Amino acid sequence: MSNDASSVLLEGPWEHRFITANGARFHVAEVGEGPLVVLLHGFPQFWWAWRDQLIALSKAGYHVAAVDLRGYGASDKPPRGYDTFTLAADVASIVRSLGEGSAAIIGHGWGGWIAWSMPTMQPAVTRAIGALGMPHPLVLRRAAVRNLAQIRANAYLGGLQRPFVPEHQMNKSPAYVQGLLSAWSAPGGSWPPQDVSLRYAEAMALPFVAHSAAEYYRWVVRSQWRLDGRRFAHCLKSPITVPVLQLQGDQDRAVVPALAPLSSAYVEGSFEQHPIADAGHFLPEEAPDEVSACLVSWLDALP
Repeated sequence: MSNDASSVLLEGPWEHRFITANGARFHVAEVGEGPLVVLLHGFPQFWWAWRDQLIALSKAGYHVAAVDLRGYGASDKPPRGYDTFTLAADVASIVRSLGEGSAAIIGHGWGGWIAWSMPTMQPAVTRAIGALGMPHPLVLRRAAVRNLAQIRANAYLGGLQRPFVPEHQMNKSPAYVQGLLSAWSAPGGSWPPQDVSLRYAEAMALPFVAHSAAEYYRWVVRSQWRLDGRRFAHCLKSPITVPVLQLQGDQDRAVVPALAPLSSAYVEGSFEQHPIADAGHFLPEEAPDEVSACLVSWLDALP
């Protein structure tokens, strides 16, 4: 496996760009002209998860930027800053560094968690948000201790709390990442093909990526009993007034699909929800055409 982050600068009808934002250097894949749409990937992936939507949304008249989140891909991998407050500030600074005052922020998985946080943490830059495979964070936090199905789905979280062990697994064993991709996708489906799962395993094995990815989960779990976790929960209780789109695969095995409608309790503005049939957790790739169509239709209708 390559130790060079240039291995994630995959070719396509987009431009690879490095920008300074919030004190770090971030890689984005950028294409198109028009209103800005920022795409945030989830775990265990990188910007390439949005390759189909980069093309579809740019053809529909949007300036699209798929970001490597802090600690992933070709972006910087600092030793700290994996709390949601910092991650939201990263996105806000990226929007400004791209020359825009605001953007539609769309995220999948962990990217969806950040997207949900943007309207209350960084309202000035947040035009609208989309969340794929991720209910509102407070819905998920509550389900993690009260919903038996979600408690079972979260079994992997315990392993990520251990020091060094998950980093070693992700660095040394492609099967670990490949296993997560298969376990969370729709059962009996054709995704992920071998070449795709291997690409994600190789990206996760880049220096410091595995540790950074684990730090996201460590903050989420450990902060619940600290002041920063209580501050996060208090902040996220504020009602969301910008337009929201939520897409949820009905075969998602990482996030219980029944949680999705509960997010409405935190939204006061326009709220669209669409279940994606026969799709698991990795919606942008398991159902690329349907996801792209939903995104374009929603973006076109934004005020």
